[in-house]
Amino acid sequence: MKKIPFKNALFLALAMTATTSLAAPFVYPAAWTGEQNTANKRGGEFRNYTLSDFKTFNPFTSAEATSIPGTMETGAGLFTQDPRNNEFIPKMADGPAVVSNNNKRFVVKLRPGMKFSDGQPITADDWITTWKIHTDDKVGSNSYDTFFINDKPIVIKKINDLTLQFDFPTQSATALSIMSFAPWPDHVFGKAYKAGGAEAIKKLWGLGTNPSEIVSPGMWVLESYKAGERAVLKANKFYGDWNKDSKGNAVPYLDKYSFRIVADLNAGLAAYLAGQIDVFGASKADDLAQIKKAIDAGNLKAYLKANVSPQATSSWIVFNWNKSDDAAKQALFRDVRFRRAMSHIANRDAMIKLALGGLGSEVYFSTYPIFKDQTDAGLKAGAPQYKYDLEQAKKLLAQIGYSKINSEGYRVNSAGKVLEFNLATNSGNTVREQLGQIFKDEAKKAGVKVNFTPIDFNTLVGQLTAKGEKRPFDAILLGLSGGTNIWPFGVNVVPCGTNLHSYNNPTDGKCLTSQEQLMTKLYYQGDAELNTAKRLAIGGQLMKNEGELQPVIYLVGTNYHVTYNDRVGGEYTPDMMDAYYGSRNIALTFIK
Repeated sequence: MKKIPFKNALFLALAMTATTSLAAPFVYPAAWTGEQNTANKRGGEFRNYTLSDFKTFNPFTSAEATSIPGTMETGAGLFTQDPRNNEFIPKMADGPAVVSNNNKRFVVKLRPGMKFSDGQPITADDWITTWKIHTDDKVGSNSYDTFFINDKPIVIKKINDLTLQFDFPTQSATALSIMSFAPWPDHVFGKAYKAGGAEAIKKLWGLGTNPSEIVSPGMWVLESYKAGERAVLKANKFYGDWNKDSKGNAVPYLDKYSFRIVADLNAGLAAYLAGQIDVFGASKADDLAQIKKAIDAGNLKAYLKANVSPQATSSWIVFNWNKSDDAAKQALFRDVRFRRAMSHIANRDAMIKLALGGLGSEVYFSTYPIFKDQTDAGLKAGAPQYKYDLEQAKKLLAQIGYSKINSEGYRVNSAGKVLEFNLATNSGNTVREQLGQIFKDEAKKAGVKVNFTPIDFNTLVGQLTAKGEKRPFDAILLGLSGGTNIWPFGVNVVPCGTNLHSYNNPTDGKCLTSQEQLMTKLYYQGDAELNTAKRLAIGGQLMKNEGELQPVIYLVGTNYHVTYNDRVGGEYTPDMMDAYYGSRNIALTFIK
């Protein structure tokens, strides 16, 4: 699952007027790669992998962290963050934004000459249509919450074909990131939306759509897809018209970008060791050992750098507060003592050692360890950590009525009802499967029966994002990725009523507890605070309340390791690599 990422900067500039002349292209700085494509080598395919079949080609209904729309829109956005200094620089914007109205109004001129993959020009209408569809709650977009601040909408206005005006209800530290969403074609989606509204949008670009009908605003466009096997994207031939390297050559250098669909992480590693894919997301010591062994033996020509940084991700368990069809479980899951007990049951040290091979970090909050300034601020504010302690877990469970142990070793209440729940994760993710098994085993020691079952990823996501009073799960083990070094809290995670406020997602979106309400308030206060020190302090208070409430049981985060096949070049310098920016900009990647 993907947490919506946000990044921050404010720009001031002279007033801008529309023009029909071609602007200078966006130039990818030479410093963004440690290995220059000096021979201007072009063509070839970058081979990636994914664990699950794709769910849709539709950018408005996709919720996967790795998706076809997300890959297609690579390189599309008004601004992009520079990995050297975190500053935002204009991308599809033709210059910095003009900022006024106490940092709440942004006027942005669009770079002339940009085209979709079908050759149609990219204009202000495409942003307006994209915004309208994302903010139609009947569409169910995962980005819906991005365009609201404390339930008040961000309003986008077309000034002319090449100028947009963004009006925020309050100032926002993440404004430029919010504005940097990809524009999808008005001549495709706008036409359908006007004719049939949300239902028409949801019917577009399903997996059965002919790839020739797919239109992309970014670097890649779908060429072919075969379920269970492979997805291939080809370069958008018009992208290079307005995107160049530092020598004036069109990018991307590559012709294609593909995903091999593998059954699980072990299959992904096997494909990498066999030289069939170019990168692998190693997460365990055993992964690294096998890769290093293959490199040392000369069986794999690859680069490997371990423990580059913590990952911008974590695994967690969430309990469903919306189970009106099972009043006993609903009451149990809503009891903070139960959730604190579950955190005490989570043996994070064992999870790191057994599932991650010793390479990882314990996680207790929604802010990931890579965002150290914010996590330090949280600890300074007194954010509690309910660490592994089975005896304390037993005491808390006894307090809520489960003090007796039956003949099978499970806790029961006064009516003899066993303390048990169902826990699911996505099948094929061997790390999460191990985490779930460790949690189940530790829970048994505390007398809690956990029925742990890996299931299909798309089914799991459907359960997690379901709204209503009778949501169809007990507990889910999953992960989120993303976040920002500006304000590392998800707008679709923390506030009540948002798409991934996963523990409490009733139809009306209302908070159930005062701490939920306070966390929502603190989220928007922090986002509106432009002073870094003050924003960190607000985030610290948010973490304190989150830690006390324990709405989600955070487990562990993996370390970020970089490995790639030597056949590909164009990676960042080692000092620029981290989990936040990755190891390369794909536009500057080439086949040697």
